Amino acid sequence: MIGSARIELATVDSTNKHAADLLHLTEVQHGTVILAREQTFGRGQRDRPWRSQPGLDLTFSVVLRPDGLDAGHQFVLAQFAALAVRDALQRIGVPDVMVKWPNDVLVGPRKVAGILIQNELQGGRVRHSVLGIGLNVNSDGDVDGALATSVRLELGRTVDPEALLTGLLDRLELRWRQALGHRAGLEADYRDALWGRGRWLPMELDGAPIEARPLEVDAEGRLLVELQGGAVAPFGLDRLRFGPR
Repeated sequence: MIGSARIELATVDSTNKHAADLLHLTEVQHGTVILAREQTFGRGQRDRPWRSQPGLDLTFSVVLRPDGLDAGHQFVLAQFAALAVRDALQRIGVPDVMVKWPNDVLVGPRKVAGILIQNELQGGRVRHSVLGIGLNVNSDGDVDGALATSVRLELGRTVDPEALLTGLLDRLELRWRQALGHRAGLEADYRDALWGRGRWLPMELDGAPIEARPLEVDAEGRLLVELQGGAVAPFGLDRLRFGPR
């Protein structure tokens, strides 16, 4: 089960890098959690820095072994992880939690958590994955280049990070089982949680500013959007991104 084995570190450059190094040195069991009190060189999507405050936030990685998962369907890993974070926050009363494609977690317009997934492929399948999660718990929610918040700021009170981690690991396990056994339900939940769905938003396509309306995400993880003029097309992160908010 996710969280049944745990490695706790006082400080590390990156929990994802530490997990990847372990995987190259030894056999790491599925569900192993690498948790750091301080992360000095955390990274997010597009290699952006992820800063956390020591002892106040959650920065950890989970080793996953998705038996038989086709590489073309690896986006299910982002879906299960983002929904689990959303679940855990909703359970402690955080309102208006949504998932911004592909796997940021927002409260209203503000980012509260980031997810970075690194997969190793073999023979067209995912051999193993490292799932990194950075969650602003009791800090001021500072995230470079983004509107940001923290759980404390949203609830108006300090939150026990260990208790929140326990709840989050529980939701990761439940969502993992859903990803393996009832993927259609997981995909429907992700669509319902999709931030900006059905609204015209500023975006960038191939570097040019546009307005587009997110509709859903396809099996390959591409965002299906309606363009001005009525055309509907799917785009990946290599071409499409959200504009400034």
